[in-house]
Amino acid sequence: MARGECNCGAVQFEIDAELTDVFVCHCSICRRSTGSNGIAVVVFPNDQLRWLKGREHIATWKKPDSDWQTWFCRTCGSPVPGENDAARMFAPAGCIVEGGDALRVAHHIWVGSKAVWDEIGDTGQRHPEGFRG
Repeated sequence: MARGECNCGAVQFEIDAELTDVFVCHCSICRRSTGSNGIAVVVFPNDQLRWLKGREHIATWKKPDSDWQTWFCRTCGSPVPGENDAARMFAPAGCIVEGGDALRVAHHIWVGSKAVWDEIGDTGQRHPEGFRG
């Protein structure tokens, strides 16, 4: 089990899944959303997330004409868990504050559109587009 929270602590959650793989998305949308080289997330089944505090502090933004969406704390702006698809959710790896000792970057996705200044220096598999596994 892992526990996570946003930067200000207003949103807190637990994940009942064993977390090991971190996915780093390097697409241009994630870069603009975070202001960095992308976003590192863990992915797990929808029924494995339990909100401990602060669901009322969560806001969302959906990119027009796209299925891309982000969830964040409306108090501090930190990204928080959101829906990946009908069966899975994601949580930003940087928000995990307990239970993340086994986390390792396993996959870099959308590497084909990464920033020219972004240098990948770990052993995670590189996928030109999204992960299909």
